[in-house]
Amino acid sequence: MKFLDQARVFIRSGDGGAGCVSFRREKYVEFGGPDGGDGGSGGDVWVECVEGLNTLIDYRYRQHFKAKTGTHGMGKNRTGAAGADVMLKVPVGTQVLEEDNETLIADLTEVGQRVRLERGGNGGFGNARFKSSTNRAPRHANPGEEGSERWIWLRLKLIADAGLVGLPNAGKSTLLAAVSAAKPKIADYPFTTLNPGLGVVKLDTSSFVLADIPGLIEGAHEGAGIGDRFLGHIERCAVLLHLVDATLEDPAAAYKTIRGELDAYGNGLESKAELVALTKADALGEEELTEKASALEKVSARPPLIISGVSGQGVRETMGALYAVIEAHRAEEANEETADAATGWRP
Repeated sequence: MKFLDQARVFIRSGDGGAGCVSFRREKYVEFGGPDGGDGGSGGDVWVECVEGLNTLIDYRYRQHFKAKTGTHGMGKNRTGAAGADVMLKVPVGTQVLEEDNETLIADLTEVGQRVRLERGGNGGFGNARFKSSTNRAPRHANPGEEGSERWIWLRLKLIADAGLVGLPNAGKSTLLAAVSAAKPKIADYPFTTLNPGLGVVKLDTSSFVLADIPGLIEGAHEGAGIGDRFLGHIERCAVLLHLVDATLEDPAAAYKTIRGELDAYGNGLESKAELVALTKADALGEEELTEKASALEKVSARPPLIISGVSGQGVRETMGALYAVIEAHRAEEANEETADAATGWRP
């Protein structure tokens, strides 16, 4: 299935049905009178978070969604049926934004969440509504209220606990394949990974979700390479694992390049918790590896983890270190929710 993480769609709620002008005309009924019914309300436009989806590809081939118009009122005080709603089904982690692609309307992070984007127009009153002591035979009714319309953006941000960042060919996909059941494409050339991927890392008594995104290069925030559009998929992560290729001549420069792109992108990535790992440790001798680890430590201000996705060296320890940060983040969020509940509204 093709991966699509952003789509622009047009939505329109249904018009309300018109009220009816009608009078009773029955044999042997002494007094007639107005009996026009109201029109039905127009359909609403909803967005719902559902299971079983992991892409917005459905909105690549259909961009217009219109709810049904309410049925017009009828005689004998019959109210028209309401128009059918239209439902946009999206995967977990989808954000709904205004046409400017910046103003957030809704952030759907749990299965079952529903948000009404547009309300259908009200049905018009029939002439029975206008009967009064001074107007016994009203001959007018209201038209239905028009629905509303607009363009919106759907943007998918994968929900993961930890994210992998680094230059192309830094070993991100190899590591994801080594620690999870995911099967990303792995090859000896840059930009092998073209779409984000997820894998579930299982430890002894716990697990977490790890996200792999396409590699960054210098100038990615200006559109170089694949650009930084996929960085949104790690905005929700508790921690980033920054992988630096040990076979590069200057791993320190590679680290600074990626940090510069994260800082330029912003949106919280510049201040997110980070672990640094020197990958492909199996390809170097111990002396050269120690030298490069020392140079990387100077620029990252922390001793890097030494790992190899091929041989498995340091992988389990790295996953354990990631989970420790994730667990602390979860505990912090739980404490914040408890505090919010304790300071909430009271009678």
